[in-house]
Amino acid sequence: MRKRIIITAAMLATSAIPALAEGDLVKGEAVFKRCSACHAIGEGAKNKVGPQLNGIIGRAAGGAADYNYSTAMKKAGEDGQVWTVEELRDFLSAPKKKIPGNKMASAGVSKPEELDNLIAYIESAASKPAE
Repeated sequence: MRKRIIITAAMLATSAIPALAEGDLVKGEAVFKRCSACHAIGEGAKNKVGPQLNGIIGRAAGGAADYNYSTAMKKAGEDGQVWTVEELRDFLSAPKKKIPGNKMASAGVSKPEELDNLIAYIESAASKPAE
């Protein structure tokens, strides 16, 4: 019985129900402009210097098709790293700290409000299909 309770608790703790980001989409789009030199998002998005971000929520790290990820990012995905809102928050606040050795040039977004807005925008725009 105890084993069954532990398994059930573990399953609930790792459920696939994503947390929704809270933020201003218009302000988030403005923050994303800093990212757009390397990343595309939304309808027709394609890989650039960085991977396109459509479908990022729920995707394994290093999991965008046809993108040549760093060894560090591929390993993160192989080790079970999946992009949730909270995982994105951790990564985007300090990319080199979260996944040392990744190719992302940005130092991250340090202001919590900007980060909330950016993640809300990514979550909203990323639901559009890529080509």
